[in-house]
Amino acid sequence: MLLIPVIDLMRGHAVRAVRGDRASYKPVVSTLCEGSDPVTVARALCEHCDSTRLYAADLDALTGGQVQADVLGRILRALPALEFWVDAGFADLAAVRQLRERIGAGAQRIVPIFASESLRSRAQLAACCADREACVLSLDRRDGQRLDAAGCWEAPELWPSRVIVMTLERVGADAGPDLTTLREVQSRAPGVSLVGAGGIRHAADLAAAEAAGAHAWLVASALHDGRLPPVRR
Repeated sequence: MLLIPVIDLMRGHAVRAVRGDRASYKPVVSTLCEGSDPVTVARALCEHCDSTRLYAADLDALTGGQVQADVLGRILRALPALEFWVDAGFADLAAVRQLRERIGAGAQRIVPIFASESLRSRAQLAACCADREACVLSLDRRDGQRLDAAGCWEAPELWPSRVIVMTLERVGADAGPDLTTLREVQSRAPGVSLVGAGGIRHAADLAAAEAAGAHAWLVASALHDGRLPPVRR
């Protein structure tokens, strides 16, 4: 099971995500490092997981504000080997191009996350995921409801090679992984690499997720709380 550490960014700080209630997020308190500086937190997460891949949720952008291009750029410059998965509420390919232009050097290492809660149409899903290896699709749901105005869940023929199964109410909630939804998505597209998100409490949850068909899992709270040991390769 591949662990992908997660950093949630809000107003220039790394914050603690809880159940997708973005308005109530607070600066993160972590056993891995001091403070909530994004570069410090990003480095600590990657070192703990022995990972050159990091997922960032830009909560300013996701709640209708400006993309934190300066913060994302700082992380890229500080971690030159990083493959940076970024969800910044991209509605289309133009939004990705604009972010890369603002960041400049290193921006080619951004892997855009196209989320079902953000894409504006089925046509944009097709355009954004035309290169199946260059992006990741996030299928989002909260409290049993799909966040999917574009109809992404019902178009597996348009999905890229990597798909995140995001159950927002389980993020930071210590509720266990949503393996039922993971299996549902797997049945729709058996050939894609599935990445789960939300609910991981301990190593046993990761083992159960792997047995259910997950290729990787996005994790934050269990790392900050010291409930998952350092990865040694």
